[in-house]
Amino acid sequence: MTASASWAARSRAAVWHPCTQMARLDAVPPLAIARGEGPWLVDMDGRRYFDATSSWWVNLFGHSDAGLQQAIARQAATLPHVMLAGCTHAPAVELAEGLRALTQGRLGHAFFGSDGASATEIALKMSAHFWRNQGQPGKCEFIALAGGYHGETLGALSVTDVPLFRDAYAPLLRSTHLAPALHEAGALEAIAALMQRLDGRCAALIVEPLIQGASGMRMHGPERLRELRALCTQHQVHLIADEIAVGCGRTGRFFAWDHVAEPGQPGGSKDWPDFVLLSKGITGGTLPLSVVLTSDEVFNAFLSPEVARGFLHSHSYTGNPIACAAACEVLRRFRDTDLLQQLPLQAECLRAAFAPFAKHKRVTELRQTGLVLAFDVREPGERFAERFHLAARRLELLIRPIGSSVYLMPPYLIDAASADWLAARIRATLDEVLTGA
Repeated sequence: MTASASWAARSRAAVWHPCTQMARLDAVPPLAIARGEGPWLVDMDGRRYFDATSSWWVNLFGHSDAGLQQAIARQAATLPHVMLAGCTHAPAVELAEGLRALTQGRLGHAFFGSDGASATEIALKMSAHFWRNQGQPGKCEFIALAGGYHGETLGALSVTDVPLFRDAYAPLLRSTHLAPALHEAGALEAIAALMQRLDGRCAALIVEPLIQGASGMRMHGPERLRELRALCTQHQVHLIADEIAVGCGRTGRFFAWDHVAEPGQPGGSKDWPDFVLLSKGITGGTLPLSVVLTSDEVFNAFLSPEVARGFLHSHSYTGNPIACAAACEVLRRFRDTDLLQQLPLQAECLRAAFAPFAKHKRVTELRQTGLVLAFDVREPGERFAERFHLAARRLELLIRPIGSSVYLMPPYLIDAASADWLAARIRATLDEVLTGA
């Protein structure tokens, strides 16, 4: 038995893997990864795999990035952790200040969580509690969009519309109002009508700006977000922008909301969301951390001599210094290098390499926003995603389709040669999997 096979067998026996049907692990054993180097993951037997989806969309600069390693080591040697209730520390303050600056001060308050789902929970609670503090406790209902994904804890799952994740837990979930996704025709008219019906009852609407991730990388333009912001303002409904997947440069700018800039307002629209959620890439794929950014208006509504009017949410590792130090290094990379100028060039390399896929007889809806590229496959056959994943492994590629949607979300290390290599390997994988399907 090889080293990889041995570790895979031990993992099947002892580790309950996430979002995995454990009964399938004999047929689809987990990859036993030993190390990471740039865009590559290397297994226990020395075989390498290009991490085409950034290990669940978290890795920005490649694995084992030296700058991140050094930032983490420095902080671990000085202050690994301190409770953030009644204490503070430099990495948390510097991270919050850096994110405030990136929103031109419009979202100047950062609340830290542990992961994307917790960020969603925090924003939902914060919105409802805001309205309660404003004397409107009845404003406690939420609007979510069809196909949206915001996490898998019970509160986050209540505003998620992916049946695979929701159905088993439906009896445990809070009722949420569902509106059409922004890429659908008539979506904004339907949202406006729903807000009108919910007058005085709706606390917030939650949206994934530009790209709906887990439902298959469905994309819409920034003009839809401008109109959505206007609707939320008109109906006094908070707008929550879930940038957990699309923030930190994935769309070509640090925030997806940066694409919503009005003419003459470089760097961002004056009409920011009431909340922006970040996680995944915020630590460059190193440590769990999430951030909820919000406005002075929201923050000030919680200031009171009464403890019960304060925001009552915490976890033991809130604002962990090591995680915040890693995130500060991520912000430094965006601030002090030409990364934001490089991202559109990298996106163009992907666009050029994958353009011929538009002529593939089984490919439909080739689409791209920034460094996220996707296409759908006609008549994919049974277990397409699993078969594609396994065939890609044999070609040194780690990629996991969503149903019949194949997508890439690679680390920010793309050039023409690597884009061409990816296109060739994905084309070979696709042709192999579709033979006879």
